[in-house]
Amino acid sequence: MFYYRHADEAIRKLSKMFGSVLVTGARQVGKTTLLKETARNAGYVSLDDKIQLLNAAEQSGTFFKDNPPPVFVDEVQHAPNLFPQIKIILDKEKKKGQFFLSGSQHFEMMKNVSESLAGRIGILALPGLSLRELYGVAFREPFLPTDEYFANRVKEKADISYDDVWSIIHRGSYPELCANIDFDWQMFFAAYVKTYIERDVRALAQVGDELKFMRFMMVAASCTGQLLNKESLARDVGISPLTAERWLSILVSSNLVCLLKPYHNNITKRAVKTPKLYFLDTGLASYLTRWTTAEVLKNGAMAGAFFETFVISEIIKSYGNNGILDLPFYFYRDRDGNEIDLLIEVGGVMYPIEIKKHADPSKSDAAKFHIIDKIPTIKRGPGGVVCLYDNLVTLLGNDKAIPINLL
Repeated sequence: MFYYRHADEAIRKLSKMFGSVLVTGARQVGKTTLLKETARNAGYVSLDDKIQLLNAAEQSGTFFKDNPPPVFVDEVQHAPNLFPQIKIILDKEKKKGQFFLSGSQHFEMMKNVSESLAGRIGILALPGLSLRELYGVAFREPFLPTDEYFANRVKEKADISYDDVWSIIHRGSYPELCANIDFDWQMFFAAYVKTYIERDVRALAQVGDELKFMRFMMVAASCTGQLLNKESLARDVGISPLTAERWLSILVSSNLVCLLKPYHNNITKRAVKTPKLYFLDTGLASYLTRWTTAEVLKNGAMAGAFFETFVISEIIKSYGNNGILDLPFYFYRDRDGNEIDLLIEVGGVMYPIEIKKHADPSKSDAAKFHIIDKIPTIKRGPGGVVCLYDNLVTLLGNDKAIPINLL
């Protein structure tokens, strides 16, 4: 089954602005498939091919004579010596859309990109499939709880049942797994994690104890939706806090995990300054935490955390698919225990979002938004409570209950 990817338009825009375009992202999110479709008129070479990799490594000066631009180089992180050659060609030819590049090992690759291609490359971080893409919804604007957004969004609304939501949360957003219902979920993620550790982590991060790193991933997944506590992570795995910090940076750089920044300023002195941890694919997090079926997950102790993780991930996808790298997201929590799950800052306006897995929203769900009304430096826009209710309804003032199919 083919899924049309919303990032296609952003890549086309970047190719008209820059000489090269890099699509990065976690393994198996569909980078190669997307670029083959978007850059269909370009040549194609994969550096997973050992012969091509050898040519790139040993004859970088002539590599692009054999593979002239426009060209799509897949898994480009394997040959960092190609980046200076790309720079030379771009500076000489001064053409746009000449090189399309992809790579999974983001943490090593970006170092090479920043050194050689600064100002010459457009970058897009491709997420997994969004709900919009899964259901064939063409609407692609970034999520924002405004009347204008909802007026346009409701025109393309998919019907998503309660059970379907939990099946999607459990199965995850990797295209190959979504497209092949007969693929065994357990076997897919077992192979995924093994490949990730063996090819990305062991090769580039010198992780000596693979079993401990696997344990680290499992413990981190059990903390999705929670405040990050590196000391607790380290203690549970049996590693030092410094090692925990380094391993966490690997998960973040690999696009498996994101850290949501807390909102604070000089006025909000009681606000916490610790980020929250979220896995970007709930299927992978389900596998790592051993929630083996959607039914068990839905009724389990982590159901709320997984629903929150899923919603955060979907909102991130709506921005990432538009080529927005610097995500305008925060959460608020103070020492008195007051918390708002997500703050979206656009145009100097802060939009508060609460996330609830129930299907009966009430005014009390939006009541805590008054916390930021008391901060004089914040201009607040309308807010929303994302939940499993079926309809878009007003709860309090400009704040609404938002069904999951309007993300």
